[in-house]
Formats: sequence, C-alpha cells, structure tokens
Amino acid sequence: MNILVTAFDPFGGEKVNPALEAVKRLPGKIGEHTITTLEIPTVFHKSKDVIAEQLKKQHYDAVLAVGQAGGRFEITPERVGINLDDARIADNEGNQPIDEPIQQDGAPAYFSTLPVKHMTAAIKKSGIPARLSNTAGTFVCNHILYQLGYLADKLYPDLKYGFIHVPFIPEQVVDKTNMPAMSIETITVGLEAAIKSIGERDTDARFVMGETH
Repeated sequence: MNILVTAFDPFGGEKVNPALEAVKRLPGKIGEHTITTLEIPTVFHKSKDVIAEQLKKQHYDAVLAVGQAGGRFEITPERVGINLDDARIADNEGNQPIDEPIQQDGAPAYFSTLPVKHMTAAIKKSGIPARLSNTAGTFVCNHILYQLGYLADKLYPDLKYGFIHVPFIPEQVVDKTNMPAMSIETITVGLEAAIKSIGERDTDARFVMGETH
C-alpha cells in the first residue's frame, strides 16, 4: 500500500511535537507499504488543506495522521472523529472555535476505516503500551481525523484513513509533575508496528477493547 503519514508541528507552547519527531524517523518502507511523510500545521482547516493538496499530487491507499496527547500513558489509535471544533486553547494561528461544526454538509461523525483494534494489538505485541481510544478530543487532532473522513466521503471513496495519538516525550515533562512520557524511539517502534499491520486483514479484529466510561 501507498500510505501517507502526517504529523503536526509543535503547539500549545511546546518546543517539540513527539508525533512529528517520530514520523520523521519512519523509514520509506514498512513491511509491504511505501511511506510518504508530511508535516501539517496545528491550525483548523489549514491542516486539512495541506493534506488535500498532497492527495491531488499522488495516489495513496491510506492516510494515517499522528498527533500529541499529553497526559496519556499509551499510544492510542483513535476510533472516531466528531463534527465539532471546541478549542480549549487557540491553534497556531490564534483560531479558537467554540462549538462549531467542522463541515456543514458532513456526517455527525466519521469512523476510522483503518483496522484500529488490530493496530492496537500490533503495538502491544511489539512490547509497547497501547489502548484503543474512543475520543480524539475536540482540538485539531479530532478536526483532522474528521476531515480525513470527509475527504474520503466526498472525494476519495477508496481511501482508508485514521489517526494515532502519542504521549509526551521525556524532555517535555521535566517541569510537569506526575506526567507520563515515552521515549521517541519507543513511539517510533510503536508507529512502525501499527503501520505494518495495516492491510494484514480485510476486516478489523474483534478483540475486547471497549470501555465502561
């Protein structure tokens, strides 16, 4: 498969974004997949425009976006993006939409079409903590997962898409009390395991990965 892997630039006052640093380290081939990487801005709508321009240049079978989720202990593939921007902080251009739909003519939500449970299990099998997440938040990470679903719905019906959140790296938590972190090398290995597993199954696995709250 031809897979486009995107990652956001640093945001929220951070000097680095572990998602971007890990994606930069990905090889050009992972298993049977050819990998193209792309940095995208942590900016509502502009992030989608950058991806849309790349999709016009080349055919991709799948797009996987990667973002930072400070406070999470695990690498977390996301199940769903919702049609809502509700920004607790401003994006990198000062935009802070509150309770705004992402696309007026879009579905209430778009579910990832990647095998998210199989990917989660593949990360765990590589010896790295992982969990299937049922919320990508309401900031630019959820925004881009939803926008990928919108692009697939309106323009690219055969395009597979999804999103993975990764934790802080150690240098980001030096002055953050009791905040989890994961090394950039470990995050990179986890992403490689997740990406390699894409395409191994026609349908997702049926592991128990639900949550009670």
